[in-house]
Amino acid sequence: MVTSRVPSPISNFQHIIIMNRLFFWWLLLLFTAAIAAEDSPITRIAFGSCANQSAPQPIWDAINKFDPQVFIWLGDNIYGDIRRPLKVIGKERNVGPWKNSPRFVPSTEEEMKLRYAKAKANPGYARLQRNAKVIGTWDDHDYGLNDAGKEFDRKVINQRLMLDFLDEPLDSPRRKQAGVYASYTYGPPNRKVKVIVLDTRYHRDPLRSDGSILGDAQWGWLEKELRASRSEITIIGSSVQVISNLSATTGPLFYMESWGRFPKERKRLFKLIADTKRDGVIFISGDVHFGEITRYDCSAGYPLYDVTSSGLVQSVEKVVPRPLRSIVRLLFWYIPSTMRVINDNCKFRSCTYGQQNFGAISIDWNANPVTIRLEIRDVNGLTVLGTNVSLTELQARGANSLKDPTKKGKSQRYCTLEVELPGTTRYRLAVLVYFTIAVLAMALVGLIVGALLTITACVYKCKVD
Repeated sequence: MVTSRVPSPISNFQHIIIMNRLFFWWLLLLFTAAIAAEDSPITRIAFGSCANQSAPQPIWDAINKFDPQVFIWLGDNIYGDIRRPLKVIGKERNVGPWKNSPRFVPSTEEEMKLRYAKAKANPGYARLQRNAKVIGTWDDHDYGLNDAGKEFDRKVINQRLMLDFLDEPLDSPRRKQAGVYASYTYGPPNRKVKVIVLDTRYHRDPLRSDGSILGDAQWGWLEKELRASRSEITIIGSSVQVISNLSATTGPLFYMESWGRFPKERKRLFKLIADTKRDGVIFISGDVHFGEITRYDCSAGYPLYDVTSSGLVQSVEKVVPRPLRSIVRLLFWYIPSTMRVINDNCKFRSCTYGQQNFGAISIDWNANPVTIRLEIRDVNGLTVLGTNVSLTELQARGANSLKDPTKKGKSQRYCTLEVELPGTTRYRLAVLVYFTIAVLAMALVGLIVGALLTITACVYKCKVD
């Protein structure tokens, strides 16, 4: 005979109590873990720029292996504008002093959405989003047009699309302000890291104007951020280089965007850091399609470093045939740079890296003093440029600690701006190029003259015969 037992109401009630308690402890455990994660110190930060969404992006594997807690986009997160084919002759010429049409044109809103969707769907990037806090700013190609500034008429729409890409909350202040600048603070007391990302596009005056990069509103906001509560380390992200000004040594052959092309703005930035007595400032930047680490010692009372990582996909050596890449590296070495950090941690003698790369910052809070490792890593995650910085080095020691750039000598390294170099040094790349062109032209003329003389002699001999 089979008998059945019907659970009593009391046992059901006890079961409900047990389940409720388990659920409560589970929620408490999740809350505690979230608080611990929020208060845990930041030890690994990765950053990068120039990620063409239409090209392969194997570098995400190396970034995920580095396992950053924070990843910072530094611009050109997608290539949203359209680059038209080179045309030297014809009705629409987009190259040379005779050009009459632009080389780059903006995409439609729908095209921008598709490009962002393609970038976001990349499996490696999707994995990074799941494991790290992803923040960032933009540069010209995701702003919407190559080298564009405040005059660009689609910036409002493209700001919304860029913030959608970063999963910015709908009620975020960034969606209500003019520009995508923002700040974030991570870590517990005495181990705080503040990240400030600037917008160098929305309010930027035309190139060669020496006008404003940030605009009045963003300058006021930045001053408040630098005067705000203390953080041991302050990382300032700029889409274009802050310290390096290679245009001063590559002109008149070609120019690159940087803070150095707006000298009044760069001087104002350095002065603001000094006036606010903000210690521990480190710049990170992108844009130029190669990686380098630079520093400037004569501005804030302590060395200001700028770690340039460019690009995650686009790189200067990528567009050069493999046999000619050694020439590119030789030119990097030949171009004078007064700010570049030269040490034994460089893969190449020039201490630049023209292949795919990302930036990495590692912080050892347990070291005494605290040590910061600044690196450029390649597509395999290997260090190709690097330097160690003690946190005690990044502290102002009063006006007397500022180096005097008017005094020369080994102690004044990293104090001479590129524009202050003697002309023979500053323009040696242009001299080399023009000299090479002249020699080749003379050789060509010599060959033509030699050929004409040979033909004339042959004709004359034939007539005589």
